[in-house]
Amino acid sequence: MTRLGFAMVCGFVFASGSTIQAENWPNWRGPKNDGISQETHVPVRWSETENVAWKVPMPGPAGSTPVVWGDRIFLTTVDADGQLLLLAYGVDSKEQWRQVVATGNKNARGDEGNSASPSPLTDGKHVWTLMGEGTLGCYTVAGQEVWKFNVEDRYGKLVIQFGLTSTPVIDGDVLYLQLIHGEGQAATREACVVALEKATGKQIWRVERPSDGYAENEHSYASPMMYNDGDKKFLLTHGADYIVAHRLSDGAELWRCGELNRKTNYDPTLRFVSSPVSAKGIIVVPSAKRGPIMALRPDGQGDITANKDAHLWTLDRTPDVPSPLIVDDLVYLCMENGDLQAIRRDTGEKLYMERTNRQRHRASPVYADGNIYLAARDGKVTVVKAGPKFEIVAENELKEDMSSSLAIANGTIYIRTFQHLWAIRGK
Repeated sequence: MTRLGFAMVCGFVFASGSTIQAENWPNWRGPKNDGISQETHVPVRWSETENVAWKVPMPGPAGSTPVVWGDRIFLTTVDADGQLLLLAYGVDSKEQWRQVVATGNKNARGDEGNSASPSPLTDGKHVWTLMGEGTLGCYTVAGQEVWKFNVEDRYGKLVIQFGLTSTPVIDGDVLYLQLIHGEGQAATREACVVALEKATGKQIWRVERPSDGYAENEHSYASPMMYNDGDKKFLLTHGADYIVAHRLSDGAELWRCGELNRKTNYDPTLRFVSSPVSAKGIIVVPSAKRGPIMALRPDGQGDITANKDAHLWTLDRTPDVPSPLIVDDLVYLCMENGDLQAIRRDTGEKLYMERTNRQRHRASPVYADGNIYLAARDGKVTVVKAGPKFEIVAENELKEDMSSSLAIANGTIYIRTFQHLWAIRGK
């Protein structure tokens, strides 16, 4: 069973004259939280007019990724009045409902983000959304509110410079949050990790998330992830200079790894944005700016920072914002400036570092049908053939700003720009 309620929609849809199996996209990194789609016949070329099934205007900008289940698409946004909205559309482009989840949007660093940055999640029956000012809500897929509260009321005021951007993760009946923030002093412990009943919002457990990180590094903009190889399964939280593995039953710390912010050359502004990604036997752990990226084994115990047996490899340069991607025996790193690096999964051997679109890259790479999709801030998506040799397949421009990762479901690529939700579908 894959994580986050993965399910295959029974039946088939027809696209490009071929039969393809339809797949849901229930969270920002897809069915297995790894950025990988199993669909085939996915479009590789489009423009403002070519292969556009439809587009609908958005009430305002956001960097959250749409999620898709069956014939419904869910996404978050702000509007002109500063309301934080959860929207539902049909795959026919018609708006089905909208809910005002909270008010009081705050923009971050000009055009870099706002309080609708966390992405929603769905299991086909309910939708969950966490807004940047702390409101967490659960709704039916028909738009009825089930429960809602602000995490600040339960777990204390969020002290985080650019607002909360972390997307929760679901495993089975449990919703996990990482609230990694603080006032800059390592001696105090504002950060915590929480497990909730997804159906009711009731707390199952809460644990402190200690760190010796300080200044801005108490803040994390990354998202928690699950490791699940069919044998081992645990929660990963990422931020405040460390990645930490937690036991699912009670949140107890299984292991932690530091030196993601080198203590010999400490950067007090190295707060994490990129999230980890895992596959069987490997966890790829980014940091920020010009910090390192590490590949860890999943079976460590205690502090594994200096445990060489727990490390597969370390490289000097992290992607900074986009999260890593693992496809077969290769790891792909889309750097913040658009350079793409391919690495041997087991050894860390660098195969290439090649330039794509030299623009800010905020979205995480997505893989489908032999290709890797890299979305840049200027709306251009570069499609690169997966494999040990670099080859650009296509460059596609919508000429609208975006920072959302792509979602792929039912033979369609859903692209959320600041202005529109686009459905890209081959003929």
